[in-house]
Amino acid sequence: MIYPSIDKLLNIVDSKYRLVHIAARRSKEMFRTHHYQLGEKDYVSSKNIGRALEELAERKIILKDTSDEN
Repeated sequence: MIYPSIDKLLNIVDSKYRLVHIAARRSKEMFRTHHYQLGEKDYVSSKNIGRALEELAERKIILKDTSDEN
């Protein structure tokens, strides 16, 4: 995966594991609902997992702070 870079994504998300979890959930949601945050031509990737990572890099996905819940 070239775009978006893992370094840019890890500045947004605190761990690789959480990054994978968020991207997988968003990808499945895209598959079910066919709802996208960006225009069809604005995505570099043609697959939903890549598109989910692009949305995360563009900060179109709002992350909930879960550190206070434990």
